[in-house]
This record gives sequence, structure tokens and C-alpha cells, in this order.
Amino acid sequence: MVRHTRRPLGPRRLAVHHRSGGAARRGAAGLRGAGGRVTDLPPPRGAARRGKVFLNPDGSLPGQPLSAVWRMMREGRGTPWPGRVENPPFPPPPEPSPGEVVVTFIGHASFLIRYPGGPALLTDPIWSERCSPFRFAGPKRVRAPGLAFEALPKIDTVLLSHNHYDHCDIPTLKRLQQRDAPRIVTGLGNGRLLARHGMRDVVELDWWQEARLPGGVTACFTPARHFAARGLHDRAHALWGGFALRDAAGTSLCFTGDSGWGAHFEEIGQRRGPFDMALIPIGAYEPRWFMQAVHINPEEAVRAFQDLRAKRALAMHFGTFKLTQEAIDAPAEALSSALRAAGLAPEAFRVPGHGESVLIRPAPG
Repeated sequence: MVRHTRRPLGPRRLAVHHRSGGAARRGAAGLRGAGGRVTDLPPPRGAARRGKVFLNPDGSLPGQPLSAVWRMMREGRGTPWPGRVENPPFPPPPEPSPGEVVVTFIGHASFLIRYPGGPALLTDPIWSERCSPFRFAGPKRVRAPGLAFEALPKIDTVLLSHNHYDHCDIPTLKRLQQRDAPRIVTGLGNGRLLARHGMRDVVELDWWQEARLPGGVTACFTPARHFAARGLHDRAHALWGGFALRDAAGTSLCFTGDSGWGAHFEEIGQRRGPFDMALIPIGAYEPRWFMQAVHINPEEAVRAFQDLRAKRALAMHFGTFKLTQEAIDAPAEALSSALRAAGLAPEAFRVPGHGESVLIRPAPG
């Protein structure tokens, strides 16, 4: 774990904590650990590198070659989306009672997660109109955020899965920094980018490393099959992933981040599950020949839900920014079909409304 912290004077300082045999590895030996997780497993392994480049959990190079990118771009933008979609109104997020967690879907991969007594987290927050390095070009949102920025409670922690523009939105992070100065927990290598924009209270994690959050919440950075980049020359120089959260009451959540299909979903379920709730992407998956390297489709999302050993799931990464070729309603329709094919009830894995809040309680036993 690398921590970038604020200092009143002088340059940025780093404190590196080596966790061999420490908290990142606890629960990896024995029979069964807390929450019923499978613990007769070898110690977890952090991300491997080839030079400056991080590799996927299976050891493969991340993403697609540039030649495939050009081929995909020549295929066109696919089915058009509407210019604007109005969100139906939802009540404001309720205050969680003891033993409860409230999750509110903001849009894309942004969730507000509130714990009893005040701790509030945001995942991959983006309130900007575009997910792009430019204000005048790039994917533009078709839905407003489900909750106005001004309506947010004080944010204690931001969980940042990776540095793509639709997940690491610097203008939004600056607004949060000016208002609340939250700690940012993210993958290795992202602290440099954030520090350039004045954000120094940053904790960088390798896969399977943990960070303690306010209110007794533990966040473990989990593997994903994806990549990271802000430009043409930094591909996979920073780490990507998701987060497994557990609070003092035992409530467990999994935010997968962006990911293609892989055996890491089952490993996350074995090491950190079962989960009371999983937040799983269902969109941005066409053309399949290209996107399968970095994004699951709805059928694979259902398989991930099962491998994660989650009791319920909420969909994300759909219907906000047009990033790929499928129609705006295609992910939800395909998810419904995949759930029927798997013999699962529709309420097991729901597509939330933008601004909808869901109450989570830990399962008994």
C-alpha cells in the first residue's frame, strides 16, 4: 500500500507499507472465515508487471492492440441513442439505521454508499457533462446524475477503480476536494495523476490489499480484467480493479469496477464473499469481438453475480454515456433474458433507476 498524504510544507511524501502475511493475506488460510468465505486458499497474489505495464489477473496484456482500435472505430457508432433522457423522481437517500447500509445509484459507475452514523462513500464519481479530456468533445451524458452534487452529504472517502475518463473525472474530484477533502482509495500508480491536481490524501493499493475507512469499514482492492490509460503513452502504467467492502456489522458489498470475463470473479467470491450486494456492470459491450477483452456483457454479468456469491446485485455502467455500439435499452433487455435463462428471479439482479436508493441489511447467519 502506498499512501500520499497532505503535508504543510515540502514535496509529496510516500509511505510504503509491506503487507506480506499481513491484513491483505488474512483469511487466506484455514477452513472457513468470517461471513462464510472460503479460506482454504493459497495466499493472494498482487498484480504482476511487464516493465512498466501491469498485467491482467491471468497474466495477459491488458486491452486490445491499436490495430484493433482502428478497426473498431471504422465500424461506426452503432445504434443511435436519444439526446436526452429524463430521470423519474426518487425520494432523497434515507439515513441508514444501525445495521443497515443505503446504496444510491447516481449513474454510470457512480454510487453513494452511506453507513450508520455518517460515513459516506462515492464510487467513481462523475458529475461532468462529458467523460473526456475535452469539454467540447467526447461522450456526453444523456441522463443527469441521479442526485445533484449539492444534495450530496459530506463525503469521507472516494473509491476510484481506475483512471479512465468515465471513472476518474478530475473536475468532479476537484469539486469534492474543495468541499469535503475526502480521502481517495485507488490502485497503484494513480496517486501521481491526482497529486498533479492537488489531491494528496490518496491511498494506493495493490490487488488484495486493504484500507481502513471511517466508521470501521474495510475496503479491499480486488482484481479485474481491464486496463488503464489517460493518453497514448501511459497504457496500463496504473492499476485497475474493484472493491470489496465490509463494515463492523458484517454487511458486505462488492463494487467490481470495469472488467472483462475471467476466473477472478470466482476468486473474489471465494476470498471475500458471500456478498449482501454486488454492483456489476452490464453495458458498453459491443462489438463483442473487441469489447470482450475489457467489459462483460449482461450474460457474463449474471455469471459474475453467481461466481461472486452475491445475494443481490444492482446493475451499473449503462444508459448514461454512449461508449459503444449497443442501443441504450439493450443492456437491461439482455440482462432480463440472461436472468431467465439462469433460472434467477428478476429482483435478484436489478437495473436501478438513476437516483434510486436501495437498503441493505446483512443476511442472518
